[in-house]
Amino acid sequence: MPRKSTKKKAAKKTPKRVYLFHQGNKEMRDLLGGKGANLAEMSNLGLPVPSGFTITTEACIDYLSKKRMPAGLMEGVRAAMKKVEKETGKGFGDPSNPLLVSVRSGAKMSMPGMMDTILNLGLNDRTLQGIIALTGNERFAYDAYRRFIMMFSSVALHIERANFEKMLNAMKKKRRVKQDTDLSADDLKELVKQYKAFFKRRMKRDFPTDPMEQLETSIRAVFGSWNIPRAVAYRNFYKIPHDLGTAVNVQTMVFGNMGDDSGTGVAFTRDVATGEKKTYGEFLMNAQGEDVVAGVRTPIEIAQMKRDNPRIYREFVRLATRIEKHYKDAMDIEFTIERGKLYILQCRVGKRTARAAVRIAVEMVKERLITKDEAVMRVEPDQINQLLLPGFDPKEKDLAAKEGRLLAKGLNASPGAASGAAVFNADRAEEHGHAGAAVVLVRPETTPDDVHGMLASKGILTARGGSTSHAAVVARGLGLPCVAGCEAIRVDEAAHRLTVDGKVLKEMEPISIDGTTGEVFAGLIPTIVPNLAKEKELTTLLSWADDIRRLEVWANADYPRDAKRARSFGAQGIGLCRTEHMFMETERLPIVQRMILAHSSEERRAALKKLLPLQRKDFAGLFRAMDGLPVVIRLIDPPLHEFLPSYEELLVDIARLEIKSPTSRKLKGLRKMLEEVEGMRELNPMLGTRGCRLSIMMPEIVEMQTRAIMEAACQCAKAGVDVHVKIMVPLIGHVNEFTYVRDRLQPVAKQVIKEKGVKVDYKIGTMIEIPRAALTADEVAEQAEFFSFGTNDLTQTCFGYSRDDVEGKFLLKYVEEKILPENPFQTIDPEGVGKLVEIAVKLGRKARKNLEVGICGEHGGDPRSVEFCHKVGLDYVSCSPFRVPIARLAAAQAVVKDKVAISDSR
Repeated sequence: MPRKSTKKKAAKKTPKRVYLFHQGNKEMRDLLGGKGANLAEMSNLGLPVPSGFTITTEACIDYLSKKRMPAGLMEGVRAAMKKVEKETGKGFGDPSNPLLVSVRSGAKMSMPGMMDTILNLGLNDRTLQGIIALTGNERFAYDAYRRFIMMFSSVALHIERANFEKMLNAMKKKRRVKQDTDLSADDLKELVKQYKAFFKRRMKRDFPTDPMEQLETSIRAVFGSWNIPRAVAYRNFYKIPHDLGTAVNVQTMVFGNMGDDSGTGVAFTRDVATGEKKTYGEFLMNAQGEDVVAGVRTPIEIAQMKRDNPRIYREFVRLATRIEKHYKDAMDIEFTIERGKLYILQCRVGKRTARAAVRIAVEMVKERLITKDEAVMRVEPDQINQLLLPGFDPKEKDLAAKEGRLLAKGLNASPGAASGAAVFNADRAEEHGHAGAAVVLVRPETTPDDVHGMLASKGILTARGGSTSHAAVVARGLGLPCVAGCEAIRVDEAAHRLTVDGKVLKEMEPISIDGTTGEVFAGLIPTIVPNLAKEKELTTLLSWADDIRRLEVWANADYPRDAKRARSFGAQGIGLCRTEHMFMETERLPIVQRMILAHSSEERRAALKKLLPLQRKDFAGLFRAMDGLPVVIRLIDPPLHEFLPSYEELLVDIARLEIKSPTSRKLKGLRKMLEEVEGMRELNPMLGTRGCRLSIMMPEIVEMQTRAIMEAACQCAKAGVDVHVKIMVPLIGHVNEFTYVRDRLQPVAKQVIKEKGVKVDYKIGTMIEIPRAALTADEVAEQAEFFSFGTNDLTQTCFGYSRDDVEGKFLLKYVEEKILPENPFQTIDPEGVGKLVEIAVKLGRKARKNLEVGICGEHGGDPRSVEFCHKVGLDYVSCSPFRVPIARLAAAQAVVKDKVAISDSR
């Protein structure tokens, strides 16, 4: 049965929203979806919201599982429609005073444009005449009717919308007009006839005239739109569960296309591109909402309304301010003006750019709207990444403009810089993007059906549409640069090209777009790295995060330049320095190869003696960069064949020389190298002679590395640098492996300290990346002074995967088919790998109470993995320098979530 709102605040009012199949005490948003919950809340606040009702997500889930309408649903809908008729004084299907409604989706999580909407429902030939008689506006009535036929046919019955648009464009061409609004009532009347005739030819029946049949068919369509490809792709990208379902909102129509005193628009309570506190948005007079969001017509900035209609503008700003204060967030508001009266159709939290998210959060704290904890939760950790991504080099941009490569300028709809191959079709953008190419999707305007191509693109360019169009809203949510409404360009989809001022850019030719300025350039433009220190609001937000979080955030850095950058991003130490990367440098590789190919310990030590001063210099640079902070240096880890030429490449080179120069000295050398490489080949090198196993087989290497580390530490300490050294032994599976290597390193370290006459704080610990090491962590902790989880290898060995093979072969399929919920190399697997981490932490600290434990795999920069590390009690996470700010925020959010969970449990 229909059920009224139970909000105590509105107990004395008759609520305008009716909820069907409302059961139990679930959170309102779970049942009504975000849109339905917000409509109910705004109704209870007394805002001018058109009457309507909401069908719950439970009904949708039931429909999708059973493939039929839930029992009693349509009886409930009919009863709810009676209430709406009573509130409005109109009749659904009544030709003398017709009630028209919209049918819209509304999931718990905002999914703008991803599901279906149908407007003007209830129109037929009889109610059309009633609308004409009531309004005295024949043009408006036929405009509404032709829109309804097109939307109902395409959304509910899956007839391609392009068929109707083709007829519309033909009519405009015939009448020599550009805009829909320039068509007369007779033109629209003729279009309605054409639409209905086409419908009959396609569907072998007349267009449905029974309003209740229209409504039931539309409800089914909105339920079904939960599983259309674009909605599924959107949920996959944002990791939204697929079992939530969508609510259906049935709402009385108000019309923005009734003449010059009517209009429609979308506005934000703050600028969602910059975060500035100002009303920001767009509107169109004599239009319906789809005209604005679909980008069919390029709308007018809402500031123009202040000049054209100051009364409506003042009323809108007043309501928008009230809505923002109620929700305590920047809100996205859809509105319609019908004959001078303002209606609020819906509101939701506004999708915003990373820069806007940070600024809004910080300023709302200063305005005392929200707390610092709330501000920290308002920004997604990955949004920070967008602020730290490279932008176009201003000098290179100026040069491109001087060279005549500035093609056009549109609306700066979503900030950031993107360069890539121009692609004019979403399917091809997806194909090239997944193949690894950088592409920019170029469209006349985007529709929700283009989402899969947008997800695979580096940026988006549209010829039509505004900053509230589909392209702009989705791009901001995805963190993609977007230039919209670039009307100077002409996009020819069929020919796969764009033209502007006589210039032609073909598909796959390079293009660059600046979503911050709206500029579009031919060719590629180099980028530069932004300066975190100049991001004042972000610095403020991260300082609040630092005050909240418990986890420290360290960085993975192999060179002093990386360490300096990491420190500038707020790193509190170096959690992983991979010494083998230093071996790969051009001038060092020949020495390393001589060391590997040595046939005696003496030969090997001679080569290592040449490497010693180079390694010492490397480490000294790191210690100076991290003065006062810890530096974890991992001893050599990869198998030695990685430093030698590829076996397969050697075979090819030898075969060529045997044909061209069979007696050459080079051929003799290559054969000898092949023999050496063949002797080192292993069937599974990642589980072979590497890590501590290599240190045991060739102890001279790690002895040299330890001497280089300690000499650099002593040298820096004498110069006044506060050095904290941590030497890490990789890939142990048994405690005896660790003690064997440690017992060869300790004498070297002590000898250097004795030689240099200076005390240095140093520890020797290990990497936990083999399941057996995790399961025997108590034994290991009795010997090792610290643990660091190498979760990349721990994931490989836990799952039995070879990462280099599985990611290109079957792992993506596993995730798509939900065999695995996530790629375990991107987000830590809590039930398997995570359980090993948790066991190792507990066992390790049982044996060594103050054992320092961190993580240094790629998971250290993944927000959900950071939250896991917080929960299991790690001391720090270590990640790449650019992800340090992300981890800082994620670590703070983990603390806030704990506080909320504790509060909710009381």
